[in-house]
Amino acid sequence: MCSWLGRSLSSCLRPFSRYARMNRDDDGSAGGEDDALLWTRDLEKHSHGEFSIAMVQANEVLEDQSQVETGRHATFVGVYDGHGGCEAAKYICDHLFNHLLKLAKETGAISEEIIRNALSETENGFLTLVRRAYQIRPEIAAVGSCCLVGVIWKGTLYTANLGDSRAVIGYLDRSKKIVAEQLTGDHNACMEEVRKELKMSHPEDSQILVLKQGVWRIKGIIQVSRSIGDAYLKRPEFALDPSFPRFHLPEPLRRPVLRADPAIYVRHLQPKDKFIIFASDGLWEHLANQEAVEIVHNNPRLGIARRLIVSALAKAAKTRKIPYKEIKKLDQGTRRRVHDDITVVVIFIDHEVMENKDFSPELSVRGFKDTVGSSSGFDF
Repeated sequence: MCSWLGRSLSSCLRPFSRYARMNRDDDGSAGGEDDALLWTRDLEKHSHGEFSIAMVQANEVLEDQSQVETGRHATFVGVYDGHGGCEAAKYICDHLFNHLLKLAKETGAISEEIIRNALSETENGFLTLVRRAYQIRPEIAAVGSCCLVGVIWKGTLYTANLGDSRAVIGYLDRSKKIVAEQLTGDHNACMEEVRKELKMSHPEDSQILVLKQGVWRIKGIIQVSRSIGDAYLKRPEFALDPSFPRFHLPEPLRRPVLRADPAIYVRHLQPKDKFIIFASDGLWEHLANQEAVEIVHNNPRLGIARRLIVSALAKAAKTRKIPYKEIKKLDQGTRRRVHDDITVVVIFIDHEVMENKDFSPELSVRGFKDTVGSSSGFDF
């Protein structure tokens, strides 16, 4: 118990020079080249084309994690937007893909059920670790993470979502104009349908939703309605006492107020489908879906994830009436006043590559953990 907690804490607090998996790129064509808190891998290959990945930090402790795993027949994308700490997002990054790979190899296929089961095992595993650490560090019960997953297998795209990260596909319409289609729903109390769902499932609880400073929050605390972790809002045994005023519930929890079951969308990719943007909510706070796909469509692939982040930061700077060059000078923590941690993965779909059976890159890229890995074994 103590050893896991120590490893988890130390991984969150390491200096950023230790997170060498994605490198800052001196090519200024996409912007942000002198931003010390912006990292990128500008272009890599995956089993169905190419991808670009980037991340910018705002919080004092980096709470976003991400990964791309690709083998001969499949590509896996994960974006994990943590809150309350980094442990849940890091746990997902370390375990979810392995659960998925094990289950998929047992059946030789990818399916909605396998993705659900992999997420369920990840949730149960993290809650087990929370239970072990709870007596030493009870606040870990308030650590959670949104979880956005994409899997491309044999020409089919599966997306699974918990929280308010978002996947958006860019496709060409009949007039050859790029069109944005949102593949995932935002599980956020700001959405009317989410509020209706919460009220219907908790009719006895008049405080299931509380409007605080113009923002709807579940139990007056959290905006997302689905997550991995956040044990204190799922199980009474993880209740936090008044010494944690931010997370203390005045009445005992009768039943879970957050869910850990994902919404899953399946799409058979067509020639019109050109790319998918997977991103944490920090991007979508500043860029509309259509705006984001037009940026991707109208610019070179090299560094496109970085370009999206820079575009979002430029919007944030304009809103705050602070030049972006001044934002770059802010330290992590202070910078959170301007924008959130932002993670972006752009997956390009090259249909000629999908049809080429000899094209088989095997690569593992996990944001800010260590160097690029070898084959992920995603080859069933």
